[in-house]
Amino acid sequence: MVPGFKSSPSRRLRVVAAAVVSLLGAVSLCTLPHRVAPAYAASNASQTLLPISIDYPESGSIFPPGITPPTFLWRDAAGVSWTIDISFADGAQPVHVTTKGERMHIGEIDPQTVSDSNQPPKLNAQQAATWTWTPDAKVWSEIQARSVTGPATFTITGYRDGQAAWSQSRVTFTTSKDEVGAPIFYRDVPLMPSAGVNGVVSPLATSSIPLIHWRLRDIRKPESHTVLKDMPTCANCHSFSADGKTFGMDIDGPANDKGLYAVVPVQKHMKVASKDMLHWNTEGSVGKVRVGFMSQVSPNSRYVLSTFAGPTVKSMMDSYFVTNFLDYRFLQVFYPTRGILEYYDRNDGLRHALPGADDPKYVQTDGVWSHDGKWIVFARAEARDPRPKGQPAALHALDGNETQIQYELYRIPFNDGKGGTPERIVGASRNGMSNNFPKISPDGKWIVFVQCKNGQLMRPDSQLYILPFRGGAARRLRANTRLMNSWHSFSPNGRWLVFSSKARSPYTQMYLTHIDADGNDSPAILIDNATAANRAVNIPEFANIPADGIDDINVDVADEATRIANSKAESTPKTTGSGKR
Repeated sequence: MVPGFKSSPSRRLRVVAAAVVSLLGAVSLCTLPHRVAPAYAASNASQTLLPISIDYPESGSIFPPGITPPTFLWRDAAGVSWTIDISFADGAQPVHVTTKGERMHIGEIDPQTVSDSNQPPKLNAQQAATWTWTPDAKVWSEIQARSVTGPATFTITGYRDGQAAWSQSRVTFTTSKDEVGAPIFYRDVPLMPSAGVNGVVSPLATSSIPLIHWRLRDIRKPESHTVLKDMPTCANCHSFSADGKTFGMDIDGPANDKGLYAVVPVQKHMKVASKDMLHWNTEGSVGKVRVGFMSQVSPNSRYVLSTFAGPTVKSMMDSYFVTNFLDYRFLQVFYPTRGILEYYDRNDGLRHALPGADDPKYVQTDGVWSHDGKWIVFARAEARDPRPKGQPAALHALDGNETQIQYELYRIPFNDGKGGTPERIVGASRNGMSNNFPKISPDGKWIVFVQCKNGQLMRPDSQLYILPFRGGAARRLRANTRLMNSWHSFSPNGRWLVFSSKARSPYTQMYLTHIDADGNDSPAILIDNATAANRAVNIPEFANIPADGIDDINVDVADEATRIANSKAESTPKTTGSGKR
């Protein structure tokens, strides 16, 4: 079923007592993407059938094998009942169904994330006019098995009186031979901005931080599994090593200084203890403060790559632009305006600047590893003051008073930590847009990145693009929806990309697209039942582990963040000063 919506009580999403301190919001509920098929001739040659708008799936969609049954969506002003016929390229017996359809409904609400600062999801006019049909598991399994070698054709015909056909449309879709092959790890967050007594807006009140949940989703299962919740301090972006053996997570330290990072082996039952914590902001002399987000564990688990403010920046607030809004739909904008790339070596316990990505004249951020560990791709722009004196405050996302910055993508050899000369990536630079948040395909052939007008990542206008690793013409992904496309991650086999979008609701949902060997993608496929209707999905990441590879994560040190961050434990990553080895 559609996440956030239900077609029958039996398919309701369980209420979750969860949520998170997220940075994602969204604009109003939007129209669903659709394609109107041409009118079809009726059996009576004098009658022409009116078109039906089939909103989902889009023609040309590719479903992963084993995914739970999707909910088909259509709008038809002429019909009051319908026949559905699904035919197959091999000429096998079609599936035939007669239905009166069910209207789209709002899914169940998590009462813990209802707030004066947000609104429950609502059906817009298009969604209120939408009819739904969901095949049962047995029928969907048959459809999938017969749509691998050739496309299935979904034809829907509308009737006024049960006898005469009045409307008709059709779409085609296929089932891929490529398994998804891995579960998706993600944060499940409430959108509950909070204004303190001094008027300062926070994306989530401190008292609500324990509502943050982390989940693991096998797309073959109807629901996700919660592996972590009730954290007393905010934990943010996470990453897995390419082999799935190591897990890393940002944990906010005292005064929200982003000072802690957990690195632990992946196990069925995981425990994060003091010995697993890195203390970024203690005794730092290269970059005293970590900024940005998405620290990345290297493919071999030895290194952690992140962005730091650099040796001349004394305060985190001098290194990035951040503004929080009371509009829960897009409740925060943030991006670094100063910073260098550094890596922590778990073998020597030291933090090193990466030569070639450590120039204080620029901000260098969003660093990611190639899957062989030989290359780093990152975003770069000229460094600037995040809040120039006299600049009016931004009042909403994409406000012209945001500090303007357009990143370009670069690559640099890691070279065992010695770095090299940064190379601008043609197709993701000098295009008048901000190019950011790159992800490299496991085979090293492609880079998928976010492009937007200003800043990075989760902007209302964020669109996903793909280009060759060495650079070239960038192509806009067909899977893009009309509102916010970001937080993407490749499956371990490189054939699927998961990403987040607000196309259907201000409460972010996650989607899949298939990417073939030539870099061609397919229309977006919704991952149903990811969370409650009034909660948002963010930072989805494929983890190269079995579907049930993590049962729970226990973060023992979270409630002692202040003590740990101020301690001088043996794991404190000291720096090498110059950053060279």
